[in-house]
Amino acid sequence: MSNLDLNDISVPRALWRVSAPMAIGILGVLSVGLADSFFLARAGADELAAIGFIYPVIVAITSLSIGLSAGTSAVVSQSLGATRGDESVSARLALHALIVAASAATLVALIFWLFSPLLFATMGAEGAVLDGIRAYTPWWALGFPFIVAGQALNSVFRAGGEARIAATVMVSQALINVALDPLLIFGLGPVPAMGIEGAGIATAAARVLAFAGCLAFAIKTGRIDLSECSFQGFNRSVARIAKIGGPAAFSNAINPAGMAIVTAAVAMIGEAAVGGFGAATRVQNLLFVPMLALSAGIGPVVGQAWGAGDRARAEATVRLTFLLCLGYGAILSAALWLLAEPVARVMTDGLDAVPYATDYLRWVSLSFFGYGILVTANAAMNAREKPLHSLSLSLGRIGLVYVPVAWIGASVFGYGGILAGAVAANLAAVAGALILTRRVGLFRADPGHPIAEAKSAARAD
Repeated sequence: MSNLDLNDISVPRALWRVSAPMAIGILGVLSVGLADSFFLARAGADELAAIGFIYPVIVAITSLSIGLSAGTSAVVSQSLGATRGDESVSARLALHALIVAASAATLVALIFWLFSPLLFATMGAEGAVLDGIRAYTPWWALGFPFIVAGQALNSVFRAGGEARIAATVMVSQALINVALDPLLIFGLGPVPAMGIEGAGIATAAARVLAFAGCLAFAIKTGRIDLSECSFQGFNRSVARIAKIGGPAAFSNAINPAGMAIVTAAVAMIGEAAVGGFGAATRVQNLLFVPMLALSAGIGPVVGQAWGAGDRARAEATVRLTFLLCLGYGAILSAALWLLAEPVARVMTDGLDAVPYATDYLRWVSLSFFGYGILVTANAAMNAREKPLHSLSLSLGRIGLVYVPVAWIGASVFGYGGILAGAVAANLAAVAGALILTRRVGLFRADPGHPIAEAKSAARAD
């Protein structure tokens, strides 16, 4: 099995080659959050509220794996573009990335486990809701190093244009998790009903099994270099991965961290609002799958193009993804104006949270395209080895717009203020993405103009 030179095929086909399998993989991963919400809503209102508190926090922490994956994908894809597919480089980097990912994730999981009771109590969780959180988090922390290390390996496959491998691992993990959820939450035969703790156990078990399969496949196919010279250039690899992965991790963590802060504002309105807001954001993440898949696909395409010195191809890729996000967002918004309420009823089991989930899906969907442009722009800039630009874009969206507008809005207008903050943040992200991608030489409104060409090349240098 060999890596694919994405520069040998058209931009739309290259994006499809990497993004289409990742759409399936990401759909599988996000289905776990939906399954947890679906089953725990039927276990009780306290369980649904608990997962509403937990979800944005663990997504923020999981961004560590996304950041390390971004760093690995950028380094590997640029190396493959520059060397026209030298697999010895990616095999060495895979081992280096695996070591870095496992070490960092173990430390983060330990810190999260120790401080999670204080964190969630500060966010407003109490009583039975806080007890449920305490039962879930130790198991989630146990499985965290395995998903981070697995994502580091998956990023190597994606960088080489083989997203099908990464997608297979992600779907397998999701299927195991979703199959174990009802068994461990409600119990069956000799298996006792464990409620939200069972959901945590299911997540940990699925991650361990998926990583074991991914590692075995990587070793069997030579995707990991286990030769005597496998640590050659280790410090250099770590430095390059960290240069991109560190800011990328923070960039990806900013959005869910902001969601956690906003959830604390929602908690002032009531537990039903928290449950509805949490259920709606999990549906939202599922609907974002095509745009998230584009963000996974654009990195290898831009990275290989930039490594090969083909700036025009990198720019064409960014323009195409922005247009695709705009079109998909329009379709999504139209659909949700019709279907928001029935979707909300399914995800909350007809509880008091329904109106809150319905309002979120209807109004915030008007700006969903903006989030797609944000994540694809960030991925492109990371592949261009400009992670600080990605970080500033995400930080500006959350810190300057979403959190302050949501908190002020909640105090003045209630839940409507929360929704206004989300819409404003997504629209602001569009403006920021256009400015920053242009600044790093990845976007031009008039790509054929010779003066624009010269100015773009000067900025990129």
